[in-house]
Amino acid sequence: MDPKPDIVIRNGLIVDGSGGKTFVSDLAITDGLITQIGGFIPQGKEEIDALDRIVTPGFIDIHTHYDAQVTWANRIDPSSWNGVTTAMIGNCGVGFAPCKPNQRNQLVELMEGVEDIPEPVLTEGLPWTWETFDEYLDTIDAKNYDLDILTQVPHAALRVYVMGDRGVNRDAATSKDREDMAQLAANAIGSGAFGFSTSRTINHRTVAGEYTPTLGAPEEELIEISRAVGKTGKGWLQVISDFDNLQQEMLLLNNMVDVSGRPMTITILQRNDRPELWRETMKDISRAHKDGKNIFGQVLTRPTGVMLSFELSLNPFMACDAWKSIEKLPHDQKILHLNCPSFRKRMLTEPQGEHIMRSRILNWASIFPLNDPPDYEPPPECSIASQASAKGVSPEELAYDFLLKDKGKGILYRPLSNYSYGNLDSVADMLENPGTIIGLGDGGAHVGILSDASAITYMLTHWTRDRTRGRKFSLPWAIKRLTSDNANVLGLNDRGLLRVGKKADINIINYQELRINYPEVRYDLPAGGRRMVQTIDGYDATILSGKIVRYMGQSTLNLPGRLVRST
Repeated sequence: MDPKPDIVIRNGLIVDGSGGKTFVSDLAITDGLITQIGGFIPQGKEEIDALDRIVTPGFIDIHTHYDAQVTWANRIDPSSWNGVTTAMIGNCGVGFAPCKPNQRNQLVELMEGVEDIPEPVLTEGLPWTWETFDEYLDTIDAKNYDLDILTQVPHAALRVYVMGDRGVNRDAATSKDREDMAQLAANAIGSGAFGFSTSRTINHRTVAGEYTPTLGAPEEELIEISRAVGKTGKGWLQVISDFDNLQQEMLLLNNMVDVSGRPMTITILQRNDRPELWRETMKDISRAHKDGKNIFGQVLTRPTGVMLSFELSLNPFMACDAWKSIEKLPHDQKILHLNCPSFRKRMLTEPQGEHIMRSRILNWASIFPLNDPPDYEPPPECSIASQASAKGVSPEELAYDFLLKDKGKGILYRPLSNYSYGNLDSVADMLENPGTIIGLGDGGAHVGILSDASAITYMLTHWTRDRTRGRKFSLPWAIKRLTSDNANVLGLNDRGLLRVGKKADINIINYQELRINYPEVRYDLPAGGRRMVQTIDGYDATILSGKIVRYMGQSTLNLPGRLVRST
């Protein structure tokens, strides 16, 4: 037996994921496991000097929507750029399995609408080598990745698979429908899914504007599925809801946990129309905890918002006839028109029709220029409305000229939730609440309006180092929230901590130089599809299963990532 470890990390500041004290130590890796921390460690086959660097467990991202990307790609970026070594898909009740051949378009249309992944990308990229959920798992299992993949079985796919058009139209399920969905959910978890997910929000719609098939699914349907999940003895339930009737909704969710005996995670966001509703919801979750129920609020580390740009899916002038006349042109041709003085006048003066941009997004007091580095906690005086007033110009003029910066690559930022009071104090309260876990990054979704995979890194840069407008948190606590807390809820006992015998999923980070860069648009999806991404500076190395998958900001040839099946 070769006494040399495969990799030895020297002189690093160990932030071990427990939330405890940091310490400087060497760490050895052999055969994909951590084999020694501290003491004399002989020369490794590969040595990494981590002097003045922090050494952490790999991050666990529980909400990513890479259901399509995992079928055509091996590198699951941008999450893998952010130190993520384990990513969960199948979120929010949407996905691509199970699916009969004649139902593929229905699931594509749903994913396009709910998660803003363009239809041509999905049509060209999805190999459709499956019908059942088991076959979908086999497709993932046959591939190698730069991170590990966990799955959930999505409610919308089950409904469409069992009920066809009746499921799409949100008809009530028959007793046979409910029985079949419950059995399929149990089979999926038995085959390795980590949970069952469903959506109960009006914000999830198809590209044609139809509600997601699971909206308003009756309690008897959800209870029967939950009971079947419980009989497997594993997995969790993931739910997103509007909580318009909080008492009634929490009663339903508590009943689902009661009959299943499984943990549940619920999306928690601050709504602008009811900015304290999330606190009421967390109080109900706290009461559930006292009753012995493992219900957790799932929170984001910053506002949920959209990016507005002439190169992205949304911009402030979309309801203008002038824009509609050029919106299908390539970006460089659009910019030629937009730079023309007469066209600019049309864009700024022509009446605008009805559009989601005007009804839900266009509020100049809540729209901010996105600078470099991006500021996700901008003060009110930086808004387009405030700056335009100070300059004596209209908000439209200021926004238009900003969007034309850098050959039309200027970006405006519009927080939509978690920013009701113009700061992130409420998010700090969410993060600090013992009943929450961190997720909602949506790394594989909303590719034309946001890039929130970097919210993982933001937990470190903003909340432990850079914040100036309120309290910050300790680095060990933040690392614990990104690692062992999520591992514990999911029952991933082999990762989330730097301990001898644990899986060697490790980040080596230049903490002082850690930086989230300005978003950029790439056309690297199938069919030349567009997506917005953010590169990250400061991750010296990411190690997965004892192999270096990222080094100094570049991918290596190593792809040790795999499908992880629940046990």
